[in-house]
Amino acid sequence: MKRTVRTALSLTACTASAALLLTGCGEGAKASSAGGGKVKVGLITKTDTNPFFVKMKQGAEQAATAEGAELTTAAGKFDGDNEGQVTAIENMVAAGVKGILITPNDSKAIVPAIEQARKKGVLVIALDSPPEPQSAADALFATDNRKAGELIGAYAKAAMKGRQARIATLDLAPGVAIGRLRHDGFLKGYGITKGDPSLVCSQDTGGDQSKGQTAMENCLQKAPDINVVYTINEPAALGAYTALKAKGREKDVLIVSIDGGCTGTRAVKSGRIAATSQQYPLLMAAKGVKAVTAYAEDGKKASGYVDTGVRLITDTPAAGITAKDTAYGLDKCWG
Repeated sequence: MKRTVRTALSLTACTASAALLLTGCGEGAKASSAGGGKVKVGLITKTDTNPFFVKMKQGAEQAATAEGAELTTAAGKFDGDNEGQVTAIENMVAAGVKGILITPNDSKAIVPAIEQARKKGVLVIALDSPPEPQSAADALFATDNRKAGELIGAYAKAAMKGRQARIATLDLAPGVAIGRLRHDGFLKGYGITKGDPSLVCSQDTGGDQSKGQTAMENCLQKAPDINVVYTINEPAALGAYTALKAKGREKDVLIVSIDGGCTGTRAVKSGRIAATSQQYPLLMAAKGVKAVTAYAEDGKKASGYVDTGVRLITDTPAAGITAKDTAYGLDKCWG
């Protein structure tokens, strides 16, 4: 699924590469366990434009200020930029970070760089999306992405009220665990499996709105009778809505999505998206920063999986499905 962050500062705080942008920030006076000043924490996100990652960076900055830590951030040039993330890890380790928080662009290709950082005593916590294997990182702070998919799958099934579904899935990209988990969760929630005849079109979007529109246009050419659309995130959902509206189909196709950002939740409120599974990236990053500063103080590493929560958001309830309305969603969006 897709997201981002930005900015540039002095090379004394961090090293900028052509592949990505690094920035140092943080205030306060809490010393590292080594007694050499502030605890250094690194945050590496997929890109620097997606609002999801902007909110994640905000959470990390707030926590760094509260903890008296020094935060360095980096982001790839594009979703899928593994090379940029590898460079960021290497630069942060060289700069002496105590821990790195990362949303992997490629769940498998990033593993060797993570392993090298851990060998040098750096705590590595995956945020939002796990590496493969998940045990490659010390810990994972994330939404249960399979559950997020299951929630909207079950909702879509209930909302169809027994009508025959013709489903399009607008997915993320190959090699990204979060995309597979959400897709598979949706299928499970809907009660179908791969190859089911109700699945009439699947396209990758990279979580991008314009690519979501193109994917939906392609699916409509292949199967004009599509009546359910699952999307990896809300930008892809809004792209799908634009394509459907151009064909006069926006009112008779059920669109469900995942993320629950403020823009996406407003799209649910306006009826462009029927329902979304809301997650909480600010909380992921804040917990990650606190885990790194705790490690610096007592040497205990965070481990395993920490579920940061997910809730179904809709203003059109479906029988037997537990959900919160958009008033709740707008109050909590990405907090």
